[in-house]
Amino acid sequence: MSDTTVQKVDAEFSPIGEMGQKYLASGKTVSMRLWENESPSDAKPPTQRDYETVGYVLSGKAELHLEGQMILLEAGDSWVVPKGASHSYKILETFSAIEATSPPAQVHGRDE
Repeated sequence: MSDTTVQKVDAEFSPIGEMGQKYLASGKTVSMRLWENESPSDAKPPTQRDYETVGYVLSGKAELHLEGQMILLEAGDSWVVPKGASHSYKILETFSAIEATSPPAQVHGRDE
């Protein structure tokens, strides 16, 4: 029996979350989202999430403040934010990145 659950997701028509993220492909245990052309800004207040995040920078620069560390993120860099870790981002230059979250961030209000 073949798997018929595979779906193509066109980012042009993807839903937009309250923080400006585009929701891309999502499975039962992992999902992707796109942060596109985020404008420079002051650091957001620290937050903790009920999911793990891995990301990849497409363009721009940002600081990731993670559990007392500051990591400079630039095009080609990737990062991990462990589940429950205190973190915030400060966008330094117009920033675009892809993130994957496990479990999916948008399920059960985890992304609020």
